[in-house]
Amino acid sequence: MITRSNLAEQLREYQIRSKHQWATIAFLSSTSNSGKASRGDTTILLLKRCMFSSLVFSGVAFYFQYTRLALSLICMTFIILTCMRVTKKMRQNRKYKQRMLLPLSM
Repeated sequence: MITRSNLAEQLREYQIRSKHQWATIAFLSSTSNSGKASRGDTTILLLKRCMFSSLVFSGVAFYFQYTRLALSLICMTFIILTCMRVTKKMRQNRKYKQRMLLPLSM
């Protein structure tokens, strides 16, 4: 049963969660119009940068005929891609769960 105290507690938790947003790091962001980014956005941005750099370095390693290094970098790229997908799913589930906890009109 929903009581007034439960709603007040959920509202406090919602306000606390909304205060814990991380500032965007200027040199990591490709767009400067977003004032604030969450920790998950920063994590995904770092994973994208790592994936791109490992692909570039694997191409360079193939050029200089370091095949073991190149293959290990490609494997690392696939691991990073998997991490990105898992992180995205976790964030979507968390957002859905938060939306179901408390309506925005409260």
